[in-house]
Amino acid sequence: MLIPHDTRRALDVVVGLVNTAPESEPTDRLTDVEALTDFAVRYDVSDVGELTWADVRAVREVRARFADVFGASDPRTAAELINQLIAAAGTTPRLTDHDGYHWHVHYFAPGASMADHLAADCGMALSFILVSGELERLRRCEAPDCRHAFVDLSRNRSRRYCDSRTCGNRLHVAAYRARRKEASG
Repeated sequence: MLIPHDTRRALDVVVGLVNTAPESEPTDRLTDVEALTDFAVRYDVSDVGELTWADVRAVREVRARFADVFGASDPRTAAELINQLIAAAGTTPRLTDHDGYHWHVHYFAPGASMADHLAADCGMALSFILVSGELERLRRCEAPDCRHAFVDLSRNRSRRYCDSRTCGNRLHVAAYRARRKEASG
């Protein structure tokens, strides 16, 4: 699956955003303006002005709607959710080549709030996944103690864990130890 750079970055942002929620983490990681600012810096979200508590609340609402997309049981439900996000954001596609990146499309209007920015750009990235017939690539980690979201970009759509080095490895080691214990009986 060929994914343009800007779409890939937006998918990383939406996954990072969904994974800040209490459903994915022990506590909410978007607790205040500083946490939202840190998120914007960590994910290099461009064109973000001074953030406020209103931005924190709005981004949390957008995050919840993105989480619903990852939990959608069928493409029609996912499409409805994505359409609502994009429409509410007032999507305004425009070409840009900022910060050393080649030409790419931003879908948010200049001066948009961070919530509208995320809803537009990340919503469009998710829409590309959906129209490609790849909704099943939007997943939650299968580790019993982890609910992180991720986009499975493996060739054969076989990824089961958010991170094979942590969740995947931990489960494989536990299964190995259980087999050894059973064999030694």
